Amino acid sequence: MPIRLSLLFAISLMLSTPLWAAVKVDLDYRVRFLPESDQAEVSLTLEKGERVLGLDFDLGEEGMYSDFSADGQWTQDSPGRGLWQPAEGRATLSYRVRVNHLRNDEHFDARMTEDWALLRGDDLVPSARLRQEDKTELVARLRFDLPKGWRGVETGWPRIGKNKFRIDNPLRKFDRPTGWIVAGKIGTRRVRLGDTEVTVAAPVGEGMRRMDILTLLTFVWPQMQEVFPRDPAKLLIVGAGDPMWRGGLSATNSYYMHTDRPLVSENGTSSLVHELVHVFSRISQRDRSDWVVEGLAEYYAIELMRRAGGLNEERYQKIRQQLNKWSKPVKSLRGNRSTGPVTARAVLLLQELDREIRQATKGNHPRSLDDVTRGLMRLNKVSTRDLVEISESVMGKPSKVLDSRLLR
Repeated sequence: MPIRLSLLFAISLMLSTPLWAAVKVDLDYRVRFLPESDQAEVSLTLEKGERVLGLDFDLGEEGMYSDFSADGQWTQDSPGRGLWQPAEGRATLSYRVRVNHLRNDEHFDARMTEDWALLRGDDLVPSARLRQEDKTELVARLRFDLPKGWRGVETGWPRIGKNKFRIDNPLRKFDRPTGWIVAGKIGTRRVRLGDTEVTVAAPVGEGMRRMDILTLLTFVWPQMQEVFPRDPAKLLIVGAGDPMWRGGLSATNSYYMHTDRPLVSENGTSSLVHELVHVFSRISQRDRSDWVVEGLAEYYAIELMRRAGGLNEERYQKIRQQLNKWSKPVKSLRGNRSTGPVTARAVLLLQELDREIRQATKGNHPRSLDDVTRGLMRLNKVSTRDLVEISESVMGKPSKVLDSRLLR
């Protein structure tokens, strides 16, 4: 009887298990920095090239990528695009990419010196449209070969060995090493906050206040997690001084801060927390609604500091007065790029919206702007209309605050 039951169980298990499983294909990225030529040498190696029918790359601005060599067929028939059709078996595509990139006339958002490199992996491996055989799953890893004297490398991806990382983005079929990368003679500090390994890294001598950053993050992290229900495995914060970009730039798993930026500015806001909100929310805009994205980031840069006890009521009201004075000339919030005054006015409107929601829902089930923000996080891109509809759904009635000329 036990044997028969075991046999029936085994048959049942077989019938409930798919008769197929995805074919896993190793995709290995290898990066070698060449400081003497301001380039990085990059290779992509597929263990089973026949499973990938083609990778159609967006090569961006002319001259950034060069010296292509491929197993299989490489063609560049249209401007700014390159198509790789891998050979069967083990197939490699290699090329060189220029690292240094000016964001304006004098400041870089990617730079390499003889001692270090600071850039985004998005530029090392450009985005691509992937065509592959059905039931194929790429397993991507990233490895760096560093110049002599360079100490190490940090990325926003989990480390699986010396200078080696696992790249896994469940939202995309083509896993590439997006996010910030810093390599060379670098200094690093780490801490675990919740379920997240937080790493602060920067070239030695660039003035990065690593321990100050970790202290502020530890202080504000519980409030951040209450609003944004995410627990990333890893978060990387990088930075450098002039002539790097004098601001902050975020990616999905990492962000950059210029080392001269104060952790908390004189007006009471925090660029560090502002960029952290971008990383956690992952909200982007559509339909001329950048004010929503930047307004929420700045709103929470103030609000989370307040909730953590870093701002008392007197200081908070002074911040509101400054925002009001700065944003007085603003007639409309709409636009593809939010300016400083527009963002300031957006913060004031969102503060008013939060009060309206709390007043409308006080009782057994109080709600706030946090509920609206979590609703926006479920969307790929957000618009002004999305904000209005979700806010009114949360309140259960039309919003007087959002019935404003500023949003037209």
